[in-house]
Amino acid sequence: MGKRTFFFLAILTLFFSCNGKDDYTYTPIEFPDDDTGTPPNDEPLISDEELLDLTQRETFKYFWDFAEENSGGARERYHPNDPGRDAHVVTAGGTGFGIMALLVGIERGYITRGQGVERLQVLLDFLENADRFHGAWSHWINGTNGSVIPFSPKDNGGDLVETAFLVQGLICAKEYFEDGTDEEKLLAQQADDLWKGVEWNWYTQNRNALYWHWSPNFGFDINLELKGYNEVLITYVLAAASPDHGIEKEVYSNGWASNGNITSNETQYNIPLLVDHAGNAPFGGPLFWAHYSYLGLKPRGLSDDYVNYWNVNANHSKINYNYCAENPRNFEDYGENCWGLTASYTRNSDGNMGYNAHSPSNDTGVISPTAAISSIPYTPTESLRAMHYFYRHKDKLLGPAGFYDAFSPEHNFWVAEAYLAIDQGPQIIMIENHRTELLWSLFMQNEEVRAGLDKLGFQYSN
Repeated sequence: MGKRTFFFLAILTLFFSCNGKDDYTYTPIEFPDDDTGTPPNDEPLISDEELLDLTQRETFKYFWDFAEENSGGARERYHPNDPGRDAHVVTAGGTGFGIMALLVGIERGYITRGQGVERLQVLLDFLENADRFHGAWSHWINGTNGSVIPFSPKDNGGDLVETAFLVQGLICAKEYFEDGTDEEKLLAQQADDLWKGVEWNWYTQNRNALYWHWSPNFGFDINLELKGYNEVLITYVLAAASPDHGIEKEVYSNGWASNGNITSNETQYNIPLLVDHAGNAPFGGPLFWAHYSYLGLKPRGLSDDYVNYWNVNANHSKINYNYCAENPRNFEDYGENCWGLTASYTRNSDGNMGYNAHSPSNDTGVISPTAAISSIPYTPTESLRAMHYFYRHKDKLLGPAGFYDAFSPEHNFWVAEAYLAIDQGPQIIMIENHRTELLWSLFMQNEEVRAGLDKLGFQYSN
C-alpha cells in the first residue's frame, strides 16, 4: 500500500490493537436445525437464493436492531457479549451504508416504508445538527449530542472520505423518496440539502488534489492526499458532482489518477491488476477497495481516461480468490470454498482481538466474510461457494447480525465474535446490487452525479 494509505491504516491498527482486547465468549442464537451431520464441503445445506435471503435479512439487523439508540445512525462496532461497548459511537461512513441498507430493508419487506421513513427522519435531523467542518462530518460522531469524537489526536474535524461514504447513502435516499408522499418528498429534500452543503473544494488546500482531513485545531496537519488506487474514488466523483462546491477535472487527474500513473502492467494468475495497488502488487490490496466506492457508483460500464473500473474490481476479486485457493502459506481450510482477505478484526499473535488490513501481501491466516460476500457482483460463483462454507459453519460464524467479522481456521477456528458497520454494510448492499441493482440504479440516476461523471470524462451506464 502507498505511504498515505499505510499511514491511515496504521492509525486504525493502532486504535484497534490498543482498544481491542476481547476475552469474552458468546452463545450463538438459534437457527433452523438443518444439520444431520457434516455434509461434504461442496454440498449446500440451503439453496443459493435462500442463502442470499438469509444473509441480507440477518445483516440488516446490524443497522436496524443494533443502531445507535438516539440518532438511528450506525454504531462503529457491536459486540454481542459486550453490547454497551462504544454504544454511542456513530460512524459517518457506516451510517451512509446503513441508509442504503434501510432502503434494501424496505424493498425486501424487513420493515415497512413508514418505519423506514420514521427512522430516516430521526437520522437526518441528527446529521443536520451534528458537528460539521466546512460541511464535512467527522469520522466518529457522538450519538447523544452530535459532537465530534476524535478518531486520533489530530483527527478531530472533517473526514472527507467518511463524508463521501455517507453522501452516497444520502443521494440514494433522495432518489428513493423524491416522488413519494409529501412527507417523503420533504425527507428527500433534506437529504439533498445535506450533501450539497459539503464544501469539497475547501479540502483541496487550493491544490490539484483532495485531502482527507481538516481540523479546527490543527488545520490540514495530517496532510493525507487522496490518491488512487484505493477506496476513495467516490470522493472525487462527489466533489465533481457538487453544484456549489465542486472541483475541476485537473484535481481528479492529478490527485486520484496521478496524471496517469494510477495504471499498472502487473499480472497475477494471468489476470491483469490494471491499477497500481501500491505496496500490494501483483496480488492487490484489501478487498474493501473494490466495495466502498461502488456501493452506489455502478462499476459495470464505468471507465475514465485510464481504466475500466469493472475490470479493475473483477480482476482484483479474482486474484484475491485465486491466492486463497492456491494457499501458498498452507493455512488451514484456505481454498475454493474458504477465501476473502480484507480489512477487519483480526487475531493478534497473543490470541486477543485486534484490527488488520488483510491482503495477500499481509496474510495472517484470517478470513473476513465480508470480502467474499461483498464481491458477489464480480465473482458470483466463487462468492456463493464461500457463503455456503460460512453457512456450513453457522454454529460458529452466524450471530445476531449476520456472519461475524472474521475467523481463522488456522488457529483452532478462532472467531471474532463482533461486528463493524463498514464490514456489514457492503454485504447487504452488494448482494442487492447483484440481485436487482437497486442502489446502483438510484445513485446513477441522480442528475448531479451524472454531471460530475461527465465533468471528469467518465463513460458509464445508468
